[in-house]
Amino acid sequence: MYIHIKLNEILEDKKLSHREFSRMTGIRHPSISEMCNNQTKRIPLENLAKICEILDCEITDVLELRKEQPK
Repeated sequence: MYIHIKLNEILEDKKLSHREFSRMTGIRHPSISEMCNNQTKRIPLENLAKICEILDCEITDVLELRKEQPK
């Protein structure tokens, strides 16, 4: 099992660029890109809280537990 970060899909739905979202949250652009590409190893709780606050969503809207790792 692994955790899939749905941030990229959410940003696409809201028509927000990674850079614009980075400015809105104060989270570094490379960190946003890593999350959007599911390449990040950890997300500080403070950043997760900022993401949810700005997107007006719950943690479960951003993170999803999946059974199989993509190849």
